[in-house]
Amino acid sequence: IRAAMSTRSKSRGQDSTVTLEQPPSKQRKVSDIVTKAAPVESHAHPVAKSIANSKKVTVADVFETLEYGPAPESSAVVDKWLDEHDRAFGHFINGQWVKPEGRKTYTTRNPATGTMLATTTQGEQEDVDMAVSAARKAFDLWSKLPGHVRARHMYSIARHVQKHMRLFAVLESMDNGKPIRESRDADVPLVARHMYHHSGWAQLMNTEMEGWDPIGVVGAIVPWNFPLMLMAWKVCPALAMGNTVVLKPATYTRLSALLFAEVCTEAGLPPGVFNVVTGNGAFGSLLAGHDDVDKVAFTGSTEVGQLLRRLTAGSGKRLSLELGGKSPFVVFDSADLDSAVEGVVDAIWFNQGQVCSAGSRLLVQENIAEKLVHKVKERMGHLRVGDSLDKAIDMGAIVDPQQRKSVDELVEKAREEGAEVFQTCACMPSHGCFYPPTLITNVQPVSIVVQEEVFGPVLTVLTFRTPKEAISLANNTRYGLGASVWTENFNLGLEVALSIKAGSCWINGHNMFDAASGFGGYRESGFGRDGGKEVSALATHCFYN
Repeated sequence: IRAAMSTRSKSRGQDSTVTLEQPPSKQRKVSDIVTKAAPVESHAHPVAKSIANSKKVTVADVFETLEYGPAPESSAVVDKWLDEHDRAFGHFINGQWVKPEGRKTYTTRNPATGTMLATTTQGEQEDVDMAVSAARKAFDLWSKLPGHVRARHMYSIARHVQKHMRLFAVLESMDNGKPIRESRDADVPLVARHMYHHSGWAQLMNTEMEGWDPIGVVGAIVPWNFPLMLMAWKVCPALAMGNTVVLKPATYTRLSALLFAEVCTEAGLPPGVFNVVTGNGAFGSLLAGHDDVDKVAFTGSTEVGQLLRRLTAGSGKRLSLELGGKSPFVVFDSADLDSAVEGVVDAIWFNQGQVCSAGSRLLVQENIAEKLVHKVKERMGHLRVGDSLDKAIDMGAIVDPQQRKSVDELVEKAREEGAEVFQTCACMPSHGCFYPPTLITNVQPVSIVVQEEVFGPVLTVLTFRTPKEAISLANNTRYGLGASVWTENFNLGLEVALSIKAGSCWINGHNMFDAASGFGGYRESGFGRDGGKEVSALATHCFYN
């Protein structure tokens, strides 16, 4: 926040007083964020109190606490885009907006403030038919284009995503509730990275993938935890290999997909190559079951993935599933504990724990368990929970009150079973869809909170004595999406990592993704891969061996 600082000199030996005042042009927006997201409470830092309550704060106060002041990102660029569309969106089909008559609508809200962002259309069967028909017609042209021409289109989209990076980042945070730092520094750059990477595969398809042919129309269904990034994981390889796409975004988070479709048209993508239809959860089944859809690419819950598997069985459709997870975070006594603590923060409290591969099961060697848990608790006390557009917070809001209720119910169930629940943070608003970082100890391998995917900022702790026991506990799950091993003993790390049944296993790191690396799971975490040459194979008639 820009502040006008006026100093009043006192006699020698006395402190100077510094007054922080807001310029009139900034006062309204900052006030909106402070009052709507959270009234300043007793535990808020002095700078925030001073700004919100128009009180003076001394330099001595600031140096005493050394705490962050609010650093809000302006929502003006998103508000302008929403207002240009009258905050009411239809489908995006065949390169243009389509608003069918007589459709119900869904109201999208900012989970951090509860503010209404826009209304979107609840689609029906006729809308799916229209979108698939447009995609099928476009496929005849798009699939016959030389690979280098498709690459130029994708390269153009990547450049336009970078051009509108701030709009994408702010919209994603307002729509989903995740911190602006994560949207700005992780999600949007990865979208551009995937576009660039797969544009390379498009250009090399005729030489490196000779004999591989596009499938046809791909029906993509993505979840709400990473609406933009996971959409890119599905769309980029499909377009690169010559397929066309009909995308169904999650109910809670539809806006970034609609913006992306608009940007694709701006970048010159031919009409019908990429289409977006919106609707409720059951609407996705209409898309997946459509007779003219050749491939279904889904990321979401294991339960919905099982439904799609039954729906597409015997139909001849290709299917790839990236489903839930309960990833182990294994720490040996040979690990750098301070690094492991920061790894825990990235593994479970990144995106409020709403990550399929979140390291939600902390498995720690018994002789260092007490020390590590103490360090984790101390680190939790410094985590800042707040408005998603505040660049100085660590955790944002849970995507929807229903999801927050689901997280809280599982935590309370653990408490009823005798587990010890520890919850703390440096600050958290009293209003909005927020949930504190949570650490649960005194649990058993069969505890519900250990076995079930919470999909929230909840970490459970189990101990082990030997590497063999660690491997057994890590594999004691029906999932198999991600895992990480923490040790300075490289041989031990490799041996344990290779023994854990998970699609991705990191050593001394967690949740590290790249477009060139395939990502996917085993068991009930699904099958198929996103990223790398592997996903290109799944978008063609030939499989890569």
